[in-house]
Parts: sequence; C-alpha cells; structure tokens
Amino acid sequence: MTEGRYPRATKKEIRRYARLQMKKYRDEEGLFLGEGLRTVLELLSHLPDERFLDALFVAEDQLKNLSLHETMYREKVRLIGPSEGDRLSGTVTAQGVIGIFRQNERTVPISDAKKVLVVALDNVQDPGNVGTIIRTSAWFGASSVVCGSGTVDRYNPKAVRASAGSLYSLSHYQADDLCRELVSLQENGFTVYSSSLRGRDLKTCDTSLEKTVLVIGNEANGVSREIASIADCQVSIPRGTGGNNSVESLNAAVSAGILLASLSL
Repeated sequence: MTEGRYPRATKKEIRRYARLQMKKYRDEEGLFLGEGLRTVLELLSHLPDERFLDALFVAEDQLKNLSLHETMYREKVRLIGPSEGDRLSGTVTAQGVIGIFRQNERTVPISDAKKVLVVALDNVQDPGNVGTIIRTSAWFGASSVVCGSGTVDRYNPKAVRASAGSLYSLSHYQADDLCRELVSLQENGFTVYSSSLRGRDLKTCDTSLEKTVLVIGNEANGVSREIASIADCQVSIPRGTGGNNSVESLNAAVSAGILLASLSL
C-alpha cells in the first residue's frame, strides 16, 4: 500500500484530537481515543455503527495490519509519522494505530432476559482497574457497568487500554448519585450485593437471582458507608486455605473478577 492512497493527517487534526488526553475535551467533544492495534481492532469489531468512528490515524507500516478495516473506513484513514503519533499517544512509545471513537452512553437495559447482572463502581480511582473491570464484566456477561461520580473517567486513555477495546461490548454509564441509582435499581427488582472485607462468603448467598447488582468500592477504603447501608447483602471473598494473613485485601479488579465468576454461574 502506498502513502498516496490516503491523506496525511493535518496539524489541525492532530492538535484537536491530542486534546482528548484530557477529560475536559473528551466531555466537550463526546469522543475518546483508543491506541494500539489490539484495542483499535476490538473497538472497530464492536462498533454500534460506522458513525462511532471519527478518525483512524495509522502509520504506513501498520496499514497491512488493518487491511479489512482500513478498506471499510477508507475515508476516515489518515497517515501519521512518529512525531504525530507521539502527540496523539498517551504512552511513552507510540504504537502507530490510533482510533478516535464516539462515546456511547447507555443505561441499564431492563429487559426480559432471564438473568441481568450489573456492576457498580463506587469511587474506583485507578483507570487500570476501571478498564479491567469493564472488560471482565463483559467476559462474564454483565449487562451494564454504572460508575459513581467519584470513579475515574472510563474513557481515560489508560482505562481504554486496560479494557482492551471492550467499551462497545456492554452498556456503561455514569450516575452522579450512585446511591440513588442503586435504590432505583432495587425498586426495579434488583438485589444489591456490596463487596466488603467483613461481608458474608458469597457462596452462602442466593446467586440464582434474576436481577443482581455487584458494587465494587474504592481501592483503599472499599464501598462507602452510605452505599453499604442500602445494600441487600455485603459479600466477601474467603481467604484460601493456608492464605497469608499479611495480605490485607485483594486488588479491586481481581476482587471483581472472582465475585463476577460466582454471580454469573
């Protein structure tokens, strides 16, 4: 493939989209940036429709890895060099494939499905944890992820990388008042499980319920008292036989994965 097939990115385009590293501009534009071949390919594979791709910046030596998609979206492809990739990239070394995508705000689908599982994030601060939890939630068939106002932006570039492109694989949205949102879900028949170091072993709870919410809390402080107080049940992960008592707790994303595995069975 030759460079002449596609236009080079303009300075104006690079300047505009590089600002998406900052939440303020992501919110203003309703866009987010996905970087890396794996992340971009997965996002492209799950696009709700072609309008959700705004632009596709590709180093010429990466075109062969996007052969199908660059043909489908040829009018949105722009060629970039190393310096332009560095400006767009949030990583130390640009990977030569950067997609600009539209945000997709969707609330919990109250459907006729036999089992609906929702994950709620209460003040989860690490973007790597948020992205990993979103991907793990999609893997275990969760219907939606709802993020409280204190939770880091799920369109943060680090969260997008950690989600490995799964942002279009399930519904996710922000709730300014997470406690109120959970109460609303309870009124619609959902049972709210709150993760807690002092909770019950999830194996002793009824995990066959049709509508369930799992709340994952802050990395250092766990679920807030307000939300814990309205939960139907507080649940924990028992320490393994011979487990080391010097380990105080599990990583938030690891905890979410273990609990989701139990709830999704």
